[in-house]
Amino acid sequence: MSIDVSSHFGPQLTADGTQFRFWAPSARRVELLVTARDGRSLRQEFTATRDGWYETFARGIGPGARYRFRIDDELDVPDPASRFQPKGVAGPCEVLDRRGFAWPHSEWRGREWSEAVLYELHVGAFTREGTYAAAISRLDELARIGITAIELLPLNTFPGRWGWGYDGVLLYAPHPAYGRPEDLKRFVHEAHRRGLMVLLDVVYNHFGPEGNYLHRYAADFFTSAHHTPWGSAINFAHPVVRQFFIQNALYWLNEYRFDGLRIDAVHAMFDDGETHFIDELVDEVQRGPGSQRHVHVVLENHHNEARRLGIKGRSMVAQWNDDAHHALHVLLTDETDGYYRNYAERPVEHLGRVLAEGFAYQGEVYPTDEHERGEPSKHLHPTAFVSFLQNHDQIGNRACGDRLTQLAAPERMRAGLAILLLSPQIPMLFMGEEYGAVQPFLYFCDYQGELAEAIREGRRNEFAGFGAFAGERREQIPDPNAPDTFRASQLHESDRERSPHREWLAYTSELLSLRAQKIVPLLAGISAGAASYQTDDRLLTVKWPMTGGKALVLQANLGDRPKAAPSAGELWYSSASAEARGEQLGAWEVRWSVDMP
Repeated sequence: MSIDVSSHFGPQLTADGTQFRFWAPSARRVELLVTARDGRSLRQEFTATRDGWYETFARGIGPGARYRFRIDDELDVPDPASRFQPKGVAGPCEVLDRRGFAWPHSEWRGREWSEAVLYELHVGAFTREGTYAAAISRLDELARIGITAIELLPLNTFPGRWGWGYDGVLLYAPHPAYGRPEDLKRFVHEAHRRGLMVLLDVVYNHFGPEGNYLHRYAADFFTSAHHTPWGSAINFAHPVVRQFFIQNALYWLNEYRFDGLRIDAVHAMFDDGETHFIDELVDEVQRGPGSQRHVHVVLENHHNEARRLGIKGRSMVAQWNDDAHHALHVLLTDETDGYYRNYAERPVEHLGRVLAEGFAYQGEVYPTDEHERGEPSKHLHPTAFVSFLQNHDQIGNRACGDRLTQLAAPERMRAGLAILLLSPQIPMLFMGEEYGAVQPFLYFCDYQGELAEAIREGRRNEFAGFGAFAGERREQIPDPNAPDTFRASQLHESDRERSPHREWLAYTSELLSLRAQKIVPLLAGISAGAASYQTDDRLLTVKWPMTGGKALVLQANLGDRPKAAPSAGELWYSSASAEARGEQLGAWEVRWSVDMP
């Protein structure tokens, strides 16, 4: 049987009213319950068309109307493609007028991926107000220090007032606590006006545990053939389900003019078809908005599938490089618990391979998983990889949300930043990292009742094996649902003006200025697949050959004792002061040079 996938998701405004379409193959009857802006109430039945689709036209119903769908006379649900939920997941949907925000004329067409310096940002925790409007006030500083791209944590509507956004259930509706949709559009426009790209983190591998009714009226959305940590997997084999997510991606890129997407947990998307869902999504993005401007896609993918990465049209498909983080974290903190054990034996060598070839694991056995992980990646250009010292996961998944500034000595942090921000790979900072923020970024959410208790206990049980949280000390782990847990994670804007944060901000700005002036112009000339690395105990040397015979060279002493190092050409940067530089690399000194032919 052929399946009709031509129908769009979500309400469509016309001059006479609003057209509603709803895919509910498990429902027997569907009604529209709507209240117009002037207070008029309307209740009318949907017409079943084909392949599980229901349609109805509500004459006279326009922008500002609030609506729900009633399933089989027993359950009222939100539109899964609702454009806005002013009262949250439990409230009615709002019909939006796309003309609610008039985009100013702009020549903005995005930026080349090679220019990207990413800044991961949680709207609710970035400022004390936690809104798009408040975040706009910080854009000038980000642009001034050298940030060129903002990566927003997920904005889809999730239960409660605050949360990370990865438990969203209404994927087309921006979370109301941050502001209205027109406020989000204004944020994107203001970022573009300052030369900043804006990417959005999207979650297509699962739905959150509260406020999702798809199982009731669209059971085909899920499959029991595969399971994830969140339950049954999304059924990407179904063409309507595929279209739901592809249309969602295009909606964010077209309606809100985002410059790209970061796609969460690709390894948890199961698709046994000829073309994997993620590849189809990338192709649709490039055929659509990507044909007119730079639209980049960044994957999170534990499987390290190098075949999915590289230039697509005028844009890039890149990957968050956890291998880079893990190797650097071991070197900077000496921690070897959990998955850090996979990098503990030869951390300098792992880092060298990451910088020269992309992935540390390219088909070798990953000890903690006890199976092969990754694919050969040396042939890819360095810009196919996004590297970082910290991100929301690596901080927030620690029991107390410790930032790296609390775990590593300052000289190690300086070395780590000098490697990260001057590497040919694309760097990413987590909000506050630019000035050495010290307050935690905790796991926070806003659930109630039994679910809140289950999350609280689950979080504490997760760390039961750590001696620091044994016995009564497990109660020290913050309650994710407590308001103070969220508030403790918000940045303190005044910190940037005080020492030592003022000095860290100046250091970050210095490195990013050097990146823009020296490194970015070289990136197009770096020969993919030609880089090499050498290690000598804690000394790492990486060389990236370029067209014309030049080579970019990194020398890093990742130990506590000076190391002899040969001259590597014209010195562009050293993390040591001019007075401290010598023939040897000092402890935790990093040098960047250009070797001339």
